[in-house]
Amino acid sequence: MSTLEITTPPVAARKNRHLPLPLVVGGCIILLWIIIAITAPWLAPYSPLDMVGRRLMPPSADHWLGTDALGRDVFSRTLYGAAQSLPIAAVVMFFGVSIGVVLGAIAGFVGGIVDSIIMRLADVTLSFPPILLAIAITSSLGPGLPNAAIAMVIVWWPIYARLMRAQVLAVRNLEHVDAAITSGVTQMRLLTKHILPLTWTPIIVNATMDFGQVVLLAASLSFVGLGALPPTPEWGSMISEGALHFYYWWIAAGPGLAIMSLVLSFNFIGDGVRDLLDPNAE
Repeated sequence: MSTLEITTPPVAARKNRHLPLPLVVGGCIILLWIIIAITAPWLAPYSPLDMVGRRLMPPSADHWLGTDALGRDVFSRTLYGAAQSLPIAAVVMFFGVSIGVVLGAIAGFVGGIVDSIIMRLADVTLSFPPILLAIAITSSLGPGLPNAAIAMVIVWWPIYARLMRAQVLAVRNLEHVDAAITSGVTQMRLLTKHILPLTWTPIIVNATMDFGQVVLLAASLSFVGLGALPPTPEWGSMISEGALHFYYWWIAAGPGLAIMSLVLSFNFIGDGVRDLLDPNAE
């Protein structure tokens, strides 16, 4: 989880800007995975839960990524895994960013004891490594994707609370905010009309980069048995099975490449969005 602070450029500075290549490449790959997640029942040649061949068959014309220890088609399970990983990452990012942005805006705008309480809570959460905290929370709640999602939201909201607070504090010192206060606008209008519109650029950039990290964390929880429960076709649990049968490399190859492509694609999108919105970009 990284923190980026970027000043929103004037609208005129963003006119006639070409879409950065990383944004286009990353967006195309993510769009492809979204299509796969939606159409997996039609694209997959076999059911992800049925035994369709001999156990631990290597890749072949009938089974492009071979079969696993139960004779299930690895390629089909990899396609179905997109329908598990993408929605869970989207849910975690939506609630994590939403909670963090709201609490961060309140902390930065209200200040005082409210600011101290919210930031100390964020500091306590951030003091733990994300993976260890997520494992501890999921273990206490019980294994399963819903509980894993709750744990990841708890892990992710503080970074956006701190980021939004920093942006609000920076924008509050701008001249147009002083002018709005002098003109007698209400506190709510001051926040929603004069401060928040200038704080979203770093939030958007950070969220696009963190999306891939959420996919990776969800897979990590499933890898240790705290995410998706068998026989759900989820990438992390598939890699965990591949680790038990290390010699049969193809079991983990499909989901591993899928996770890698998603993480890289979201990083490309984050870089592209940053270049698109950064006023100092060429």
